[in-house]
Amino acid sequence: MTDNRGANLSRLVLKTAGRAKEKILQNLGKSDKTTDEIFEEHLINFNTQQVNATRLHKDINNYLRCIRAMQTANKNLMDTLSDIYEKEWVGQDMLYVQAQNNEMLWADLAHKLTDQVVTPLNTYQAQFPEMRKKIDKRGRKLIDYDAERHTVQQMQNNPNRNEAKYIRAKEQMENAKRTYEVLNSELHDELPALYDSRILFLVTNMQTLFAAEEVFHSETSKVYSELEAVVDKLAKEVQKGTLPRKPINRPLPITNNSAPVIQTSSMNSPPKAAKTKILSPQSLKKVQNFSTDVLSHVKNYYNATLWPSRSPKPETKESASQLSAAEPAEPPAANDEDPTKNPPLNEESATTDNLPPGVLYRVKAAYKYQAEDVDELNFEVGEIIQVVEYDDPEEQEEGWCMGVKESTGQKGLFPANFTRPI
Repeated sequence: MTDNRGANLSRLVLKTAGRAKEKILQNLGKSDKTTDEIFEEHLINFNTQQVNATRLHKDINNYLRCIRAMQTANKNLMDTLSDIYEKEWVGQDMLYVQAQNNEMLWADLAHKLTDQVVTPLNTYQAQFPEMRKKIDKRGRKLIDYDAERHTVQQMQNNPNRNEAKYIRAKEQMENAKRTYEVLNSELHDELPALYDSRILFLVTNMQTLFAAEEVFHSETSKVYSELEAVVDKLAKEVQKGTLPRKPINRPLPITNNSAPVIQTSSMNSPPKAAKTKILSPQSLKKVQNFSTDVLSHVKNYYNATLWPSRSPKPETKESASQLSAAEPAEPPAANDEDPTKNPPLNEESATTDNLPPGVLYRVKAAYKYQAEDVDELNFEVGEIIQVVEYDDPEEQEEGWCMGVKESTGQKGLFPANFTRPI
């Protein structure tokens, strides 16, 4: 068994080497070559047909991938539209139905292209590798025939030839010739037939493709016409003001038994959204006590003459220092109280000596403040701020000052009741 394999391998190597030698001699022009002009023409047509089929196969498959991608994108779009189209709007059911119809049309187009266009194209494309193998085999047998023919010619011209070897060489030449002629004859029939089949295949394949596209676009146009009608009805409802709206429950009025609502004052606060918080009676009492302490603190450090006396006992410096030592852990909210309770800093109560040009007076942060708008300042406890005039006096807001942080040079608004003058 091993000897047979070795012998077969040896014969294959010798045959391959002989073919290579013969081909080199033919290319160098040292030996003649059997030619067939008709076959060469068939071979050119075959190569052109294979290149065109490969290109068509590649582009059709790429087109199908794009169709499937569009199918997915269209489904996502329709799902989004169905979700955001509210149930109370006119035509919501019709929108859902047409979205389903559109999805089925995309799926049907992809299915038709796969079964009726791509599958036949794969079958058509599969003919070329087999035919190429046969053409290559015919080329090898032609080289074998030419090699045997050249061997016989050399022996025929040699007067001292061995007749037995000469007869055996002639037999080998005849066998190679028969093998080549059989393959050559088959290819002379098959190559023209394959080349002519391209027309019928192309017609059938393209008719199927264009028919499927025509049906798809025709039905899709109907779907989009219905969708357009749905949106037009919605637009008319909006113009007429007859579009149904969701009922919104209004808040119940405040009664003596309900918890009070504390709202931020729109008159004193910077331009930002008002916040509303509902407090329990216990929390309300704490807030009221806290506000009383803050009011006493502010009256001692700012101009106390702006407030009418509400207690029978006047304030003293000793009581002010006690209040200062017992400051609350959290600062009061900016502009959450009545404007009379949180007045801006009074220039007269601050030192104005040796100040830079344009600075009205200086203040020191008593509490940390986190800016809630882009035109406000952030500052920590103890930071020094130079109070300056507003760029536009009409923009001045009660309870707020314009200042520049000495540490960073940042300019912006800050609540006056978060600082004390120095």
